[in-house]
Amino acid sequence: MRIVITGGAGFLGSHLCEKLLKLGHAVCCIDNLVTGRRENIQAFERQRRFEFLLQDVSSHIDVEGPVDAVLHFASPASPVDYHRLQIQTMKVGALGTHKALGLVRAKGARFLLASTSEVYGDPQVSPQREDYWGNVNPVGPRGVYDEAKRFAEALTLAYHRCHGLDVRIARIFNTYGPRMRIHDGRVVSNFIVQALQGKNLTVYGDGMQTRSLCYVNDLVEGLIRLLLMENAAEGSASHNGAEDVHGPVNLGNPVEMTVMDIAKLVLSVTGSSSHIERLPLPPDDPKVRCPDITRAQKLLNWKPETDPETGIKQTTAYFRSIIAEESTTQMSSG
Repeated sequence: MRIVITGGAGFLGSHLCEKLLKLGHAVCCIDNLVTGRRENIQAFERQRRFEFLLQDVSSHIDVEGPVDAVLHFASPASPVDYHRLQIQTMKVGALGTHKALGLVRAKGARFLLASTSEVYGDPQVSPQREDYWGNVNPVGPRGVYDEAKRFAEALTLAYHRCHGLDVRIARIFNTYGPRMRIHDGRVVSNFIVQALQGKNLTVYGDGMQTRSLCYVNDLVEGLIRLLLMENAAEGSASHNGAEDVHGPVNLGNPVEMTVMDIAKLVLSVTGSSSHIERLPLPPDDPKVRCPDITRAQKLLNWKPETDPETGIKQTTAYFRSIIAEESTTQMSSG
């Protein structure tokens, strides 16, 4: 297959590029490098089956030749980024999704949307099932990201219903691993970097809010299974199997951890002597985050395999190398 990945130089996008190349597919990576990094894709830029296009998908998408699938992963995804890039976040969720779906329709391709657990907002039920409509504050500080993704889901299914497009929607829960950025504001990267730099680990609120951590390799496996699955949902209990495939699918780890427990695990893995510092809880910060992955297990025969300690060890090794590299660069330039 020839597969287009928007946001392909980002954290998740670059891992998808790498895995799909290993599986023998040709990959066209599109990114404007606002939050993506060229370093994430340098290792495979010289491969014959890989190409990189510097484009802003909110403005245009120009891909020559046949395309079999489009994976729409372009978007700021961390609170630091979508607070800084509020209008751009809304545009890539709306205009970017529209242009990606236009490419899919023109090429007769399959579409996979990277949605998010944030569509559930600050949920009043747990675990969150795909049929839960969520509890989102549309005008709150997280609203630009939440509503951009909710609109993207609605537009994706509108194209499916009106034009018969073969679409899939992945609702991605907390994911971590190598290639996260040092200052992206997500809980695992924040804690690891703070621990390695000897700084206090900043826990917001009482630390009893929960997150469900999925290692990036496990998530990528689930995404590829969802992409490659055929239309018929064999064995589905639903009267309409195709609806199960085209509708949202939660991908994440169903094992909840409190933010405080994550901080303690990071301290243990890193061997850091840092302390935990409590700060006020930001507005609309979700109190619980836990996916019901029954649908993913049934449709994709998928569940995460990497335990948090193993995943955090591997992520810590990555950040150690990045911090050491930055330190060396600063010393050389000084």
